[in-house]
Amino acid sequence: MFGADNNVMAARMLEYRKKAGLTQAEVAERAGISDRTYADIERGNVVNMRLGTLIAICTVLDVTVDTLLMDSSEEEIEMREDELLADIRRRPLPDREHIINVVEKTLAWLDECMK
Repeated sequence: MFGADNNVMAARMLEYRKKAGLTQAEVAERAGISDRTYADIERGNVVNMRLGTLIAICTVLDVTVDTLLMDSSEEEIEMREDELLADIRRRPLPDREHIINVVEKTLAWLDECMK
């Protein structure tokens, strides 16, 4: 669910920035913001960030906005995936086929959106 506080979002930005091998200055420059503004954001000191700024940072870090804002950790998401797969496997074959069709169409739509 959405609702990560500034410190959680900031920690995720730091994590993804380091994974990308970028400095704060590089992210700031590519996102079109000042070094100081980005440093403040990554420390969790910015309360009212503009949506355009968040999107620009996410683009630089190659992550989606929800990756930074979602409350769920990667482990929690994987656990939910496992629970859903188990639930799907317990259903009758026609239901499973319908679910698979919906998921395939959703994935195709997401792939198209990412182009």
